[in-house]
Amino acid sequence: MTTHFITAEIDLQETPSELQKAIETELQKEGEPLRWAITSVDVEKESCTVEAVVTVS
Repeated sequence: MTTHFITAEIDLQETPSELQKAIETELQKEGEPLRWAITSVDVEKESCTVEAVVTVS
């Protein structure tokens, strides 16, 4: 098992719970998320940048 640091751009959603689901779904594509954080929000693009640490088997 290895860990990877990744950055993803996620479109903002209508509600916080929808945003959390969108982030988790995107991170699952890269591996199993250990932790993640929204590090910036671009209001003009209506997106946010997420940094995460994931494990890959």
